[in-house]
Amino acid sequence: MSPSPDSTHDAPVRVDKVVAEGDGLGRLSDGRVVFVEGALPGELVRIRVVKQSRDYARAVVSEILEPNPQRVDPPCVHVGDGCGGCDLQHASLELQKEIKVGIVRESLERLGRIVAPDLRTNWFSSLVGARTTMRVARSVDGRAGLRRRRSHDVVRIDRCLVVRPELSELVAGLTIPLGVDEVTARVAAATSERGMWWEPSDRSVESAERVDVSGATGFVHEKVLGRQFQVSMGSFFQSSPEAAEVIVGAVTAALGSADAWPSGPFVDMYGGVGLFSALVPPVDREVVLIEGNPLACADARVNLADRPARVVDSRVEDWTPERAAAVVADPARDGLRAKAVGVTAATETPVLVLVSCDPASLGRDARLLTEAGYEFDSAEILDPFPHTHHVEVVSRFVRHGRL
Repeated sequence: MSPSPDSTHDAPVRVDKVVAEGDGLGRLSDGRVVFVEGALPGELVRIRVVKQSRDYARAVVSEILEPNPQRVDPPCVHVGDGCGGCDLQHASLELQKEIKVGIVRESLERLGRIVAPDLRTNWFSSLVGARTTMRVARSVDGRAGLRRRRSHDVVRIDRCLVVRPELSELVAGLTIPLGVDEVTARVAAATSERGMWWEPSDRSVESAERVDVSGATGFVHEKVLGRQFQVSMGSFFQSSPEAAEVIVGAVTAALGSADAWPSGPFVDMYGGVGLFSALVPPVDREVVLIEGNPLACADARVNLADRPARVVDSRVEDWTPERAAAVVADPARDGLRAKAVGVTAATETPVLVLVSCDPASLGRDARLLTEAGYEFDSAEILDPFPHTHHVEVVSRFVRHGRL
């Protein structure tokens, strides 16, 4: 009979590495894998098991017997309160980078079946305190907070280390009524505009700070590389304009010189508000942007009004593919998956740049793309989410024989 989920495992566990989702990985005395929240590579820890299954267990650290030399005190007080927003604050920034590279490498090798992938890094972890969008939940007293890790419980926060100070102030001053589970708040670094939205819209969220726009259709204006973008509250945008600049640079470099592209349009899959379409291809190159969020499509039509662009309000999986000169795809955490890979391959693009925010989906997509006739060339690992296990990876794929 299996132990109960709250049983304690007293024997020390040696942690081999930190894996996707930020947990340490070790083995129990019976040989099962155990994922240990809060553990770092190489540490010897005592654990408290919180979940059991036949093949693995989940646990939290109860005592650190041999700490990693790069273990640090979390810089945010809310980590001790149980906030699950940042799960690697107990690791130095240097160790965080090592962990992220290891996670990406393992995913490409194990899931993508790529031998010795060419990985490069472009770190900008000094951008702690740069994020411009934050989604918060209602705590029991009606104030804003973040959820505990793997829990629906909400920890009230008075200050968030990883967002812009003015966004932290906006969030701390919110009063959220019953019936509203989450509120999305956004500030624009370029214009200082502040906005928020929530559902259901007939409830009233109060703010002690100035709010310029509210509701999903309200929008702010942001600048990236000197170009202004309209961004609706219900549209996705990169974590900060600084992060957007680095990601745009990585995508541009991965695509290579546009002079070498064949005829045909630049296709921007999951194109959002038009960030890549506006900044990556030459101004005279036709752009086809595919996006399933109508609000983002409306933003993109405004943001691309000065160039030859077609904005297609459609899921990528439902789009009728056409021959493309180059393709960039920036899907959600689930990645491209099989149907979108098939659509991508049908464009016959000689080069595809995939922007992945989840290493596991990158590994799965890499394998699917290989099976569809594309070769993994290289990847650049970026870090717009310091103090968390999250990472952004910009990967270059080329059609067989086009390297």
